[in-house]
Amino acid sequence: MDRFRMIFQYFQSNSESVMNGICGLLALASVKMYTCFDFSCPCLPQYNMAYGLGIMFVPPVILFLCGLILNRQSLVMLDEWRRPQGHRKKDLAVIRYMCSSIVQRAMVAPVVWIIVTLLDGKCLICAFSGSMDPEKFVGFANVTPEQVEQLLAKVPCKDDELMRNNTSRKAVSRYLRCWSQALGWSILLILIVAAFLARWLRPCFNQANLLQARHWSNYIDIEQKIFEETCCEHSRLFAHKCILHFFESMRQEIKLHNFNLLREGERDEGEEDLLCGITDQDQVNKLLKTWYYDKPPLDVS
Repeated sequence: MDRFRMIFQYFQSNSESVMNGICGLLALASVKMYTCFDFSCPCLPQYNMAYGLGIMFVPPVILFLCGLILNRQSLVMLDEWRRPQGHRKKDLAVIRYMCSSIVQRAMVAPVVWIIVTLLDGKCLICAFSGSMDPEKFVGFANVTPEQVEQLLAKVPCKDDELMRNNTSRKAVSRYLRCWSQALGWSILLILIVAAFLARWLRPCFNQANLLQARHWSNYIDIEQKIFEETCCEHSRLFAHKCILHFFESMRQEIKLHNFNLLREGERDEGEEDLLCGITDQDQVNKLLKTWYYDKPPLDVS
């Protein structure tokens, strides 16, 4: 039990590192899912584009939502944004910083998926083979427009009988794969250049504001964790008091059966300090309502 408590405390104290690790695992999972995915283009004019673009963009949306769900700070940010003003003002700069951090982490896996699909080229070939100009390719010269549409839609299906002996299938496929890979490498280059500029130009901006936003975003997260831990401890002692009150007549018997009670003086003193005179459910509800609606100011003087 102590070992699990130590692991839990480590995760709490290193939440940023843990979230970076989760984002990395999601990115690796997206690559693994794509390599294990059996891509089968329908090779039908009315379905190719929907299928190809769906495979390219629907999984990134799912991965993005998973990144938001797994990131604990997204709930903390929403709570901070939606909470009443109370006695503590809300700093929009801190909320913007938290939102930016959350979105950046959640976008890692979707971007990896899109880049991998573009470098592979199958999705783009399936989606846009029917949109190619047949006049650029000699294999579609003496064919009716209806047949051209059918042939272009079957370009991704190299095992189809109509495309086995067609000399232009490889040309169309190679042309679209080149465009797909060029687009994938361009997106990767743009992202790397943007990350480089953000990294090296950051000292040129006001570091004090950034430091303040980062500090208070960490404070909000830690405060929420400590409040939840204190509520759990308070609930445990409150439940302990209620159970002892219920079994008042059986206290001697409980002691004889090693119920693991603390010594009378230590227990009463420690519980009273934490319970702060709270003796019923209405007082607990009032305390929680006060914390939510009248958040205390950040002043301990």
